[in-house]
Amino acid sequence: MTSAVDVTVSREAGDWAEDAEWLAERAALATLGAAYDDEEGPAELSVVLADDALVQRLNREYRGKDKPTNVLSFALTEAEEPEAQDGMPVMLGDVILAYETVAREASEQGKSLKDHTTHLVMHGVLHLLGYDHETDDEAEEMEALETRLLATLGIADPYAANHQPPDR
Repeated sequence: MTSAVDVTVSREAGDWAEDAEWLAERAALATLGAAYDDEEGPAELSVVLADDALVQRLNREYRGKDKPTNVLSFALTEAEEPEAQDGMPVMLGDVILAYETVAREASEQGKSLKDHTTHLVMHGVLHLLGYDHETDDEAEEMEALETRLLATLGIADPYAANHQPPDR
């Protein structure tokens, strides 16, 4: 894992487990360790553990969708490859998870809440790094990377059953 990255995790709302901050930080650092090039300079990102109400409000305000979703990613750079300026860290952005939606999906999909949370944090961080799933090719690339990263943490392929990325 990279030491040039600072991950801040905050609990804003939701009935998250006691170890949720640790899980989110571990997932973000694992993703950055594999997908962020340290030579781009130091970086910062935040993960916010929220609830459906907060995510619905953000989804409505910033995406025009008046409903909660499992994870939102707000990249602070529009560049394909974020770059540090004058030694300052690259501000990658924010990943925000909605507790009720994440918990419901985990239950419906027969996954542990911890594994699903880890996957969604990774998914969100990859969005901050410029990955997307708008086309089939992009989706295949992103899913394959997520599957490899999750396997390093002992988590099964989340796409094995349905082959659909989160919130597609």
